[in-house]
Amino acid sequence: MPTFVYMTRCDGCGHCVDICPSDIMHIDKTYRRALNIEPNMCWECYSCVKACPMQAIDCRGYADFAPLGHSVRALREEKKGTIAWKIRFRDGREKNFLSPIRTTPWGTIKGPAEYAAPRAEDFNRQELAHEPDSLKIEGGLPALRREQLKQGVV
Repeated sequence: MPTFVYMTRCDGCGHCVDICPSDIMHIDKTYRRALNIEPNMCWECYSCVKACPMQAIDCRGYADFAPLGHSVRALREEKKGTIAWKIRFRDGREKNFLSPIRTTPWGTIKGPAEYAAPRAEDFNRQELAHEPDSLKIEGGLPALRREQLKQGVV
């Protein structure tokens, strides 16, 4: 569900532009309001929806998601630490979903500098740095051995 901006609600703060990982949120030079310049390239991460303090960004729904037609409204409640999704169908029914904005308390995720530097042998492993530690899987992640790979694949 790609995002779009209600220009009457947008104040042009640029939070959505700063946080968009696909760099498709821009500030219109004439109107000084945000817009999604390439909806088809939207990653649908909804970072812009969560970051918008004016609640000016919504999403377009897909026909397979709600074939009767609908509107999707995201409501960010920073004081409660939640984001709510309200889906209103054409026939009048509504569905509400509530999710936490974060799943971990602020400040609990270690930064990259707080981890030990990777060793030379770590670069030949399939796991990402510190992955088994953070996933809490005893013995590490299951991985294919070289003889299990197709011939010719290294």
